[in-house]
Amino acid sequence: MDFLTNINVQFYIAAYLIGGIPFGLLLAKYFGGVDVKNEGSGSIGATNVLRVIKKRDPALAKKLGAATLLLDALKGFLVLVVAGMAGVSEETKWAVAILAVIGHCFSPYLKFEGGKGVATGVGVMIYMLPVETVIAIVVWAICIKTFKISSLSSLLALASLVLASFVLHPDMPVIHTHAPVIILCFIIVYKHIPNIVNLLQGKEKRVV
Repeated sequence: MDFLTNINVQFYIAAYLIGGIPFGLLLAKYFGGVDVKNEGSGSIGATNVLRVIKKRDPALAKKLGAATLLLDALKGFLVLVVAGMAGVSEETKWAVAILAVIGHCFSPYLKFEGGKGVATGVGVMIYMLPVETVIAIVVWAICIKTFKISSLSSLLALASLVLASFVLHPDMPVIHTHAPVIILCFIIVYKHIPNIVNLLQGKEKRVV
């Protein structure tokens, strides 16, 4: 049990458990009386919360969608802030970032199901690679306005973040590898496989 007293391990566990909190599901149930896992795409993320609640109350849908987006991002960001304040290494912070996203995508509270990882990914990356993340957010905003498809916009923004990380940091500071960025990218793309199939078949729904 000695390993549980290790500060790195404590942050790994905290990142996974906090990352797994399904804010979209909780907000939709409490304020909208809807189980988003049984409606729409079945995702607990902001897009599905917005889409499902909008059928009943458009004004409430915008509020709950925005709240879900913010809280999902903050749960990744804040655990890294605390980890940074505790003085953990850069390698540990990257591991914490990955585990927060894994927690969201494979939540221990939802039988290891979860969301797509985009908002939580933004939360951790705005801390770890702020400039690249701002670039990705701008790309996302342009794409969502142009295509009005959330998954496509998220994937294009993700691609821009990865590309920007190699351009701006050819040799990643301290850790000297882009492996954590690639791992995060893989997790998010994996969770988007159904969306990618729908995109290829021209069946992916638009955000109106």
